Amino acid sequence: MENFETIKLVVEEAGVARLTLARPEVHNALNQTMFAEISAALDLLEAKPAVRVLVLSGEGESFCAGGDFRWQQSQRDQPRAERIRNGRPLADILARLDTFPRLVIGRINGPAYGGGVGMIAVCDVAVAVDSARFALTEVRLGLVPATISPYVAAKLGPSQVRRVMLNAKPMTATEAQRLGLVHEVVPAARLDDAIDAELDLALSCAPGAVAMTKRLAQYVARHNEADNLIYTVDRLADFWETEEAKEGMQSFFDKRKPSWHRKHAPR
Repeated sequence: MENFETIKLVVEEAGVARLTLARPEVHNALNQTMFAEISAALDLLEAKPAVRVLVLSGEGESFCAGGDFRWQQSQRDQPRAERIRNGRPLADILARLDTFPRLVIGRINGPAYGGGVGMIAVCDVAVAVDSARFALTEVRLGLVPATISPYVAAKLGPSQVRRVMLNAKPMTATEAQRLGLVHEVVPAARLDDAIDAELDLALSCAPGAVAMTKRLAQYVARHNEADNLIYTVDRLADFWETEEAKEGMQSFFDKRKPSWHRKHAPR
């Protein structure tokens, strides 16, 4: 375990990293220290090729209450240039998680608001407890959900994101699943079992192929048909040259599991 003040980072032998937001006394609210520590944690993980999956969760009863109000209030009297500088860290963290070259699984252990919803939106897979509640509460406070909006809009779509952004409408876990913010909803007692099942799926897949497929999914969602035709054919040609493609095909004909296959040991 690495030593941090506002997060916990544990790397398990199977190639699973667990990054836990650890300010439970303020419902894991985001502040500048946490942004810096998450960035440092991602640097560490990117330097470890053996890490294949990142599990993002919160400590205590909440996943993430969004931005720390005391920190946000301090921005009001700052010069504009300083407010812009201070607004970048969350935007940078969301962009890094969104493009992180490993599968990111959200273990959503409790409520999430504002920036916490943004953190869920950049997870590739999100599993939430059935008691969790979610809301984009910024407009109720006279604020705007600026930096999280691209990711939340991409998950919910243009119609539904207006439905929940423009009036701070609370969402139950079931509604969040229906809207596409989370993918599975389970009782709290089954949360870790559900995460273990997702880890088993992830660890059966080739890590290089996962990283390329993540980039592929993001690219085709943002480009037109002509660009996608060129990009996808090029990527297919590239991957036939990889050792993973050779190993995957050979393991199929040999009727054995490929070399990257791991079984996750339940916690």
